[in-house]
Amino acid sequence: MKIAVICVTKKGLSKSYEIKKEIECDIYTISKLKEKGTKLIGNSLSDTYKEIHLKYNAFIFITSTGIAVRVISPYLKGKDKDPAVLVIDQEGNFVISLLSGHLGRANELTNKIAKILKSIPVITTASDISGKIAVDTIAMKINSKIEDLESAKKVTSLIVAGEKVQLKVPNNITSCNPSGVIIVSNREKLEISKIIPENLIVGIGCKKGKDKNDIIAAIKDSFTKNNLSLQGIRFFATIDIKKNEKGIIETAENFKKELKIISKEDIKLVHRKFKGSEFVFKSVGVYSVSAPSAYLASNRKGKLLVEKLKYDGITLSIFEEETSDRKDLCDRDRSR
Repeated sequence: MKIAVICVTKKGLSKSYEIKKEIECDIYTISKLKEKGTKLIGNSLSDTYKEIHLKYNAFIFITSTGIAVRVISPYLKGKDKDPAVLVIDQEGNFVISLLSGHLGRANELTNKIAKILKSIPVITTASDISGKIAVDTIAMKINSKIEDLESAKKVTSLIVAGEKVQLKVPNNITSCNPSGVIIVSNREKLEISKIIPENLIVGIGCKKGKDKNDIIAAIKDSFTKNNLSLQGIRFFATIDIKKNEKGIIETAENFKKELKIISKEDIKLVHRKFKGSEFVFKSVGVYSVSAPSAYLASNRKGKLLVEKLKYDGITLSIFEEETSDRKDLCDRDRSR
C-alpha cells in the first residue's frame, strides 16, 4: 500500500514523523514546515491532491475532517475505486476511518495507526462496530472482486441485522470453484452476492508483431471456452525475449493488469515439465513459453487450468492460484 500523509501544522508534522517511523509513507507539508525528506504542498492543498490522488492507495490527513472532505470530494468515483482516506487531529487524539473502510483497507490502517499514536480509532461501518464481517471485507481478504456492489450491500445488511447468511467456501477455493449452486430456502426473495477471486495468471507467447486486438480476442475466447471470468485475471506473464512485444504490452494495459517478465534462464529450469514444441525451442531456446511463464509468475500453489491453447501465432496458458486466508474465513463461518 502506497501511503501519503498530509499535514499543515507543526504538531501535525510531528505526528507524521511518528507514523513514518513505523509505516513507509510520503509526507506532504506546507513551505514553512518543509524539511529534508518531506514533499511540498504547492499553491494549494486542492491542487496538490489533484496531482497526486492517483499515485497513492491511501491518504492520511492530519487536518480537520472538513478540509479532507472538501479536498477529496471532486475525485470520488465509488467504493471499489476510491483510495483509503483517514483523518487525524493534530493532537493525535483520534484516528478516523473516513473513506473506503473495507475495500480500501482504511479500517485496517486506522487500527494500525491508532496503536502507533496511542489514539482512539474511530470506525463507523456497521459490520465492524457490530463485530461482524462484511461482504467487501471478505473480498478484500482473499484479493478478490465483488461482481455486484449492490448485492454485496444487501447481503451485508442481512449480516448486520443478524439474519442467517451462509458463507460457502470450497476446501480449495481456487481449484474447486463451483460451476453451480443449489440453495435450499423457503424465502421468497434471496439476496446473493458473488465474489470473484483475482487469482488467474495468463501466460502469453506469440509471434513477433502480433496485434493486441488478436491477443485480446484470443484471451476472451479462451476464458469463454473455460467458463472463466476476465475479472479474475491477476496479471499476465511472458518470457523476457518478448518484454518489448508491443501487442503483449498493450494487451496488459487494456486489461489494466501488470505484465510480469520471466527470464529465459528461469524458464529453462522448468520448461520440460510442460507441453513443448521443437519449433519454439529453435526460435527462443525453450520448449514452452506461456505455461512456464504463468507458473513462475504465480505463487506456484494451484494448478494449470489451461496448459496450452493455440491461436494464429498466439499461445495462451492459464494458471489458477490457491487463495489465501481461506482458513480465517471458514473459522468465521463456523462461528456463526
